[in-house]
Amino acid sequence: MTEKGDRIMNMKQLCAKEALKYIKDGMCIGLGGGSTIGYLAEYLAKEERKITVVTPSDDTAELCKNLGLMVLSLEMTAHINIAFDGCDELDKELNALKANGAIHTKEKIIASMAEKYVLLIDESKFYDTLPLKDSVTLEVIPQSRNYVQAQIEKLGGKAVMRKSGAKAGFVISDNGNYIMDTDFSNVAAFAGKPEELHQKLKQLTGVVETALFIDVVAFALRVCGDEVKVIEK
Repeated sequence: MTEKGDRIMNMKQLCAKEALKYIKDGMCIGLGGGSTIGYLAEYLAKEERKITVVTPSDDTAELCKNLGLMVLSLEMTAHINIAFDGCDELDKELNALKANGAIHTKEKIIASMAEKYVLLIDESKFYDTLPLKDSVTLEVIPQSRNYVQAQIEKLGGKAVMRKSGAKAGFVISDNGNYIMDTDFSNVAAFAGKPEELHQKLKQLTGVVETALFIDVVAFALRVCGDEVKVIEK
């Protein structure tokens, strides 16, 4: 591993260790996806924490089971004490964008169930306002694909269907819907207005959810060098 790779790994581990402080025995916790969450799961298992895990990620679920952690299905859950996840972009108002996965609908269900939804990030993900450099990903009902694409263009954005690398055709979500990647990075009307963009997109018939997380995050743990800072509104 390169020196830069080692530094990134150390930052993720530092953030995961800080997250441990918010977890107590007997809790039902939500865990998202990604390597930082993976480290958190490993630390929970190492300390033999008596917790139950709910996750939208198949990879995280498999890891937790292999580590001996109890995993409960999302369908069997109504309340979560605290949930942790990562993101691609976060601003000082705690608006977040989670672009690269295809499970943001289930992630939002977990966020809604949780008393506190906490994001774990490094300093490269933090901005004054969301730049929307990453895709504003949508989960859309298949029959609405062409309609939603046309409406995205009317709003000034660009939309492409996410294609599957494993097989011919489009990526299908766990809910049986299409995943659409949209680009609003150069649309002045929504610059610094992620709430407005989220509302506009959610109003489109056929859009199940957007990858914009607005008024959902309780606080974030941000790694800056060798320390972790708590970001609150």
